Amino acid sequence: MYISRIPLNAARYEARQLLSSPYKLHSAVEHSFPPESGVTPHEGRILWRVDVTQERKAVWLYVVSPMKPDFTHIIEQAGWPLYQDWECKDYTPLLTSLAKGQHWRFRLRANPVHKVSSKHKDSKEDSLAGSIQGHVTVAQQEQWLLTRAEQHGFRVLADQDVPQLAVTQRQKQRFLRQGKTVTLNTAQFDGGLEICDVAAFKNALCNGIGRAKGFGCGLLTISQVLNCNADVA
Repeated sequence: MYISRIPLNAARYEARQLLSSPYKLHSAVEHSFPPESGVTPHEGRILWRVDVTQERKAVWLYVVSPMKPDFTHIIEQAGWPLYQDWECKDYTPLLTSLAKGQHWRFRLRANPVHKVSSKHKDSKEDSLAGSIQGHVTVAQQEQWLLTRAEQHGFRVLADQDVPQLAVTQRQKQRFLRQGKTVTLNTAQFDGGLEICDVAAFKNALCNGIGRAKGFGCGLLTISQVLNCNADVA
């Protein structure tokens, strides 16, 4: 697995086009790999996320992938071809160093949703299909992640029973996909975690969390091992 970081120049028209449409940006990321790459499901999948730093208004495209990427076309169209290239690191050393009980800071952009059963006015039974609806409040979105942490091999750290978890950005995007309008609600989570199940946690890092992974959701990244003695939420 590889983890990459690509600088985007938001002053360029092509960059703004990519940033306004997760569908277009997904296509640009997918074309960073040759068609005959031969990825097998157990290796992981291509995940991506856009981070905007508030201090310098810098825009970074993060990508995790089973194959080594070539982002030349993105740099040429939406970056700084004369000044900045992309960064790409082998993810294996970090993945193999993970251990149960480690504490890390983390960031995740996700699409928190839940299924709502639909009941026809003439029916006494709920439809099996139902509908998928987004969580709309910060409290709902935080609870969405807290209830899914264990299955992904981690627990959110807490200070005196208050989870080290914050929804730092929320966004509602509408964009076209094959002629149809797609509405996507996303939340960016930042916080601290403890690894409880190494295999499940590695799977979350390599395969993502939640829905809409093709539209820039689900990429979990970690940084800076924590040495605090916090409780867990």
